Amino acid sequence: MKSIETQVVTETRIACDGGGDPSGHPRVFLNLGKDGHAECPYCGKKFVLKEGAAAGAH
Repeated sequence: MKSIETQVVTETRIACDGGGDPSGHPRVFLNLGKDGHAECPYCGKKFVLKEGAAAGAH
């Protein structure tokens, strides 16, 4: 079983496609919440806004 990945990002709108391997999924765009976090509804990958980056910025 593949472990759930957490990716640190610098923007509050990101895209996830599951990584492009056989377990990939359709590309979805996610907006990080005011808390600076989002989770892909398909693969569960977690996205966290980098410390110092402005939440709400695009």
